[in-house]
Amino acid sequence: MNRISIQIVVVLLLLMSNAQAQFLNIKNDVFWNTKDGKPIYSQGGGIFKFKDANGKEKYYWYGVHYKEAETYRNDPSVTLPNATFEAVTCYSSTDLVNWTFEANVFTKEEAFKTVPKTWVGRLGVAYIKELNKYAMFVQHGNQVLITIADSPTGTFKWHQRISMKEMIGTSNTGDQTVFTDEDSGKSYLIYSYGSGRNKIYVSEIGVKDGLVNLLDCTKVFQGESREGNCMFKYKGKYYMAASNIYGWDASYAYYLVADDIRGPYTPTNNMQVMKGSENDYAHVTQTGFFFNIKGTKQETVVYCGDRWANFAGNGLGYNQWFPLSFNGAEPYFNSLSSWNINAKTGEWKVAADHNYVMNGSFEADRRRIPSHVKPVQEFLLGWTTTVIEGNKVSLDSNSSPVLNYFNTQYDRTKVIGEKSLQITDKVDFIRSVQQVITSSPYVQLKDGHYRLTATVKNSNGFNILQMYATSNNKTKVYTISGEQSDWTTIRIDHIEVKGGQVEIGFIADGKAHAFCLVDDVMLMKE
Repeated sequence: MNRISIQIVVVLLLLMSNAQAQFLNIKNDVFWNTKDGKPIYSQGGGIFKFKDANGKEKYYWYGVHYKEAETYRNDPSVTLPNATFEAVTCYSSTDLVNWTFEANVFTKEEAFKTVPKTWVGRLGVAYIKELNKYAMFVQHGNQVLITIADSPTGTFKWHQRISMKEMIGTSNTGDQTVFTDEDSGKSYLIYSYGSGRNKIYVSEIGVKDGLVNLLDCTKVFQGESREGNCMFKYKGKYYMAASNIYGWDASYAYYLVADDIRGPYTPTNNMQVMKGSENDYAHVTQTGFFFNIKGTKQETVVYCGDRWANFAGNGLGYNQWFPLSFNGAEPYFNSLSSWNINAKTGEWKVAADHNYVMNGSFEADRRRIPSHVKPVQEFLLGWTTTVIEGNKVSLDSNSSPVLNYFNTQYDRTKVIGEKSLQITDKVDFIRSVQQVITSSPYVQLKDGHYRLTATVKNSNGFNILQMYATSNNKTKVYTISGEQSDWTTIRIDHIEVKGGQVEIGFIADGKAHAFCLVDDVMLMKE
């Protein structure tokens, strides 16, 4: 090979390397850090594009730092009862993965300087062109507080606190976010009715009588109660999203669609469940906010879910982000534990360390299942329980087995979250619990070799206790022998997956009161 050829090869390799480097990883189910390794504390906020002091456009991420977020991160074995406001944080990034802490842009001293300590959360920031200021709208007790700053990272100061009573009949909003329409440059407060949350409103943000305020109010939904209200725009259509009223816990992701931001939204007053979010309650999240990556090759909408783990105990990490796909105007939620994004091109792909199991840590189900109260439910999300012998699973029977177990504080030092799978009965039983994993319309389960792992704890009293994986009519089995008095990780290696489908599960043939607990089930490519 001559010198010129070698130079060409080197250049091509460098170009390929740079292109590959542009794909950066977003990993869910973990706590996030800044690019210099410091904890990220940002809950109930939003991401907005503003220009920095040098005129360079950046992503600015605002959210609340609660004191309990630190405690839970250091010890996730205890769910905490309170939400103590510390500050609104601001982080900046150019690639949406490497974040720099800018400042605590709204402090507790400023928040409580004229009122007693109260709830502070659910916020967003808008640029106010008329005043050349940045305005933060934040829930503040039973009203909405508007603060302003001279720059995206400047200290936000008290501007005015407004009651929503004249507009909607309650002084407070239910939940709220700020949405900026990049096509028009206008920003809006998206919020629900403060009592019962069965109505959703849109109000344009602007200047009234020299002060930043809400200029109007349009009711766009009235129906079943919803919270986590947020919005995105894609291909000229506006999408209103929300979750169920489940407190700090996760739920389906719901949406409506309109051609105008003020509606009408369809189906009228009947929010639809976003496909892909059904089997794990949107990867154990509540709708938080969205941002759009308008790349050189495609536009990707990113769903940013709030995981209120510190107050609900439902797993690790507060921020869970996922790319949406679209079938025409219909959005599809891609439940991914790990994926890669190219912020320049807008392209995304599944990461090599993605876990294909839905609800593998059993945190999506907020109640003991079967549950007689909302959500009324007889099955674990993502899983099928087949009773061959023993008591049937039923809402109407006192003898029905409980399908999940609430982990003790000690258990939670070994496994993730409050809940695990429970296989037991009051009588002799034979039961299987299984999940069929397939390619989705947008995420392929590729042919190849996979590893299945789980963490188990079990008593004696089983004739058969197995974990298995079946694909292409071939089954591999791990047999659990004897008692596992403490949590033990088991695994099956070299599972050959073909045809875009594999069934995983557990088979138990046990005596009355024998039990097996299962948590943290993972199927990953080898």
